[in-house]
Parts: sequence; C-alpha cells; structure tokens
Amino acid sequence: MKKKSENNSSPLGKPEGAKLRINGHSHLLPYPEEIPQFMKDKGIFWVDKDRKYMLQKDWSRPVTDSSFFLNEKLEWMERFNIDHAVVLNLSQLYGNGLRVEEMKQALRFQNDFNARIQHENPSKFTCGFVVHPGFVKGACWEIERCVEELGLQLLCLPTHYMDTIGTWRCIFDEENEPIFELASKYNLAVEIHPYDGEKFIKLENTSWRFHLIWMLAQCADAYHFLTLNGYQDKYPNMRTCFAHGGQLAQINLGRRIQGFDGRPDLFEGKSHPRKAVGHKNIFFDTLVHDTGGLQLLIKNQGSKQVLMGLDDPYPLGEMESEKQSSYPGKILDLAIEQNIINETERDAIWEDNVIQWLCGDDEKAKKELVKRILNT
Repeated sequence: MKKKSENNSSPLGKPEGAKLRINGHSHLLPYPEEIPQFMKDKGIFWVDKDRKYMLQKDWSRPVTDSSFFLNEKLEWMERFNIDHAVVLNLSQLYGNGLRVEEMKQALRFQNDFNARIQHENPSKFTCGFVVHPGFVKGACWEIERCVEELGLQLLCLPTHYMDTIGTWRCIFDEENEPIFELASKYNLAVEIHPYDGEKFIKLENTSWRFHLIWMLAQCADAYHFLTLNGYQDKYPNMRTCFAHGGQLAQINLGRRIQGFDGRPDLFEGKSHPRKAVGHKNIFFDTLVHDTGGLQLLIKNQGSKQVLMGLDDPYPLGEMESEKQSSYPGKILDLAIEQNIINETERDAIWEDNVIQWLCGDDEKAKKELVKRILNT
C-alpha cells in the first residue's frame, strides 16, 4: 500500500491540486541603514533616512510604495496571496559609468544583500545577482562566487552596458560569450532588464520617454542579438527571460524576418529569427499592461514561454490601483474572461513556467525549489 503522502502529492512534492503563485519579477530596496556609507559618499546609490527617495548623484526618484522594503514586501505578498517572489537586482546598480573599484564594491554589496535576503527568507524569495559585462574576466569571477559561495542561481544582466572605452554595447555581443558559457555550465536562469537608455540615446529626457518607449526598444534590441547569435541553442542550459514581455520584440517580429530574408548579405553566419520563436530557452514576463499585448505575446511565443512578472512595487508594475481598478494578476484574469488563455495556462504562468525558467530540466532542482517554497 502506498503511503498517504504519495497518494496526495504531485511529482514535485506539492499537495495534489495545490497551485503556487510565484511572481517572476520583483524588486527590493535595502533599508537606509543597510546601505554602506561609501555608496552615499561616492554618490552611487542610497535611500534617505525617511525612506521617501532613492538617490544617486544628480538623480532621485520617489519611493512610491512601502513594499520596496522587506517587512512591508512580506506583508504585501501575504495580502495578495503571492507565495514566492523572484527578486532582481536594482537597475541603478548595473555599475555603468562608475570607476572599476567602485563598481566592484557596489555590485558586490548588491549581490551579498540579495543572497542574505534569500538565505534568511528561503520560502519567500529567490534572488538574483548582477555582474558588469564590460569586464568579462571579473564578471566570470563574480558569477563563480555568487553561485558557489552564495548559492544564487539567477544572473541579472542589463540590455546594454558601457564597455571599458566608454562605448555602449548590447549584452549579447559576442565578446560576452564567456559569461554565457559559464551561465550554461551552472544551469543558470538569466534575466534581461533595460535601464540607462538616457545615457546613450541622444534625446531629451522628458515625459518619461525612456521608461515608456525606449526601455521596450532596448529589450527588443537585446532579443534581436540573442537570437541572431543563436545563443538559445549554443548555450542549452542557459534560459533567458526578457522583462516587460520583450514587448517591441513581439510586434516587430515580422519586420525582422523580412529584413533577414531581404538582406541576407547583412546576416552572414547568423541564425534566422524564425528559429527562436517559441524556443524553450527564451521566456517573457507578463508585464505588457493590456490583454492585446498579452495575446500577441502568447500567439508569437506560446503560453509555456510566458511567466508571471509583476515588476512590483514600481508604479509601472501590476500593482493595486483604484484609478486603474487594478490588482496583482488582473491581466491573467482578464485574459481568461476574453478566452486568450484557459485556467490551466493561467496556473502554469503563475507557477510551472516560472519554475521551468529558474530550474530548466533539472527535476531535482525543481523539487528542491518547491520544497523550499512550501517550507517542508
């Protein structure tokens, strides 16, 4: 006779029928007192003592929700029945434009902070770590430290970065292949997130244009080069997720295909865009803001390549809002009402797809993650 636990458990060790709600795109700020003094002295990044502003030299933005901070985040997750969150790095700490030693110290602080959050709250958070690709050897050393010493499995990278001579480059330029080789070796999930567009796109920073328009173009550019270089196949154990649904990457897919076919002389030795569509190693989160965008994303890539991403607690995230009559997860509820997805697909976007991105085909890692979330 089988044990009761075997009768009532799924292959991943969950109670039969239980569905997890895992948010694959979240952000967390250190409390002001947790940020080293050198970060403020050098103007790198800090939070004021009243927790009202994030600050850098010549830059600030308001802290728009208390759930930027740990205890308040846990309360927010409890209120909206979110079982687990994937915490990315702070976009302000990609390190572009910093002196080498300052960059290393700042990124190391970010990674150590995220590791502590995960280790102290294992059932609630899976946290990422960040490296600066402009220094490939140093980036690889930090990857090794974060994986082997800190136990982290999510590599956070920007869409674009400044190299050692001040030139802005795409993250999927070929000189970064040692990073991707190491990510594949360690079976890492990779998150691609845009930032710093105003530093290399020569337009006046007005009407929030870099957040509302150019961030989406940055993701599309990174997706363009990931797929042209065929990295989804070349590095088979590396699984890449694009923030914000990789949104412009969806609507210009046909243009990329026609351009590749129409000007083959510009793409010698490159992989055809069609080969990447719906690829098992390329994921996109749900933060596309309307069901039309979600429908296009799912039509292009398939629902299995889409995972829940709230981008909380930023004002562009899927947060609670009376003005927009919104709440975390509403876009999937609307998608069911409009027959874009069914309930099985919704549950997979919240759970299975996030776990597949984080763990790949490593069934042992999947079971360990679920066990950690369930605190069993």
